[in-house]
Amino acid sequence: MSLEIQQKESEGIVILDLKGTLTLGHGDLELRDRLPEASQPGKVNIILNLKEVSQIDSTGLGVLVFGLERLRRAGGRLALAQLDDSHMELFLLTKLAIAFEFFDDEHAAIDSFFPDRSTKKFDILAFVEQQSEGTGKHLEPIEATC
Repeated sequence: MSLEIQQKESEGIVILDLKGTLTLGHGDLELRDRLPEASQPGKVNIILNLKEVSQIDSTGLGVLVFGLERLRRAGGRLALAQLDDSHMELFLLTKLAIAFEFFDDEHAAIDSFFPDRSTKKFDILAFVEQQSEGTGKHLEPIEATC
């Protein structure tokens, strides 16, 4: 299954709705090629809506990191919205959760681009606590290094 990408814009923020898999050979090239197109001059803030992404592997994570770095160098930001629990666990286990901004929904992600608006970021600590209570497993704490 390939990755379908629908592009829209809200308040000057580019939003890419992804549907399918973000894995080696299935979606990685589509998104890698689409991010530079979406981030044209003046459009360097992008939200990826991952609600309908069924699978992400290490190649998909690499594409996201590539996009994040490219946007940061251009003075922009990349926000991730509506990840499912398994994807969030992947970001935690790979320690990439400290690099990205996560949001429960698209509206909160949009608001994050405007300093005068109050925003609610995804609460990673609450997620980890919820997951460990439900499974009896404990994820290793993540140490941030600068």
